[in-house]
Amino acid sequence: MSWDKVCIDLTTCRHDAPGRVITYREALREALHTALTEDPTVFIFGEGVDDPAGVFGTTTGLQKEFGKKRVFDTPICENTLTGVALGAALAGMRPVLVHMRTDFLLVSMDQLVNHVAKVRYMFGGSVTAPLVVRSIIGGGWGSAAQHSQALQALFAHVPGLKVVMPSSAYDAKGLLLASIADNAPVIFIEHRWLYDHKENVPAEAYLIPLGKALVRRAGSDITL
Repeated sequence: MSWDKVCIDLTTCRHDAPGRVITYREALREALHTALTEDPTVFIFGEGVDDPAGVFGTTTGLQKEFGKKRVFDTPICENTLTGVALGAALAGMRPVLVHMRTDFLLVSMDQLVNHVAKVRYMFGGSVTAPLVVRSIIGGGWGSAAQHSQALQALFAHVPGLKVVMPSSAYDAKGLLLASIADNAPVIFIEHRWLYDHKENVPAEAYLIPLGKALVRRAGSDITL
């Protein structure tokens, strides 16, 4: 993805850089807004993306601004929708599919494990599947057994899938933009208890490289 305005220099867009204090949910929405603005191949679909709650506030107002062809609700049919995302990615689009509950990604396992994760290997790298599947973990009152599972370790064992779990508002924006820009399929998992977490987040766009650890504090004996 070539976005002229995206900052990828982490010396200028660093974690402790001054910025506005916004929430984790606002950072995610800002990343999606940037992606939709800068790349016409990006679209967002899934359960609840166009309703007033807007997936915990992360997609609020995006359909009104970008239209129903780029931001739209879907039926609850996880496996089929994952196949639609793969087909769109193979056709040159960069879909962002929202699965509200990680539990129900299990319904999509055939598509995710046997197709999405494997397609670039099966065709010798001649095709890519640049898609992002957003999902949410974190139980709450009354969520019950089928709505409370944290399955990130399961997906991390699938060759061909990248798993991203931002732990702060700053990371949420930079990692979501990097996930959308990546040519590999990404499972992007958010924790619902983090949506109100606040942090300094630069107004400009920036990418945080996937798979590169953030050094909180360097030391001679231990580095965090």
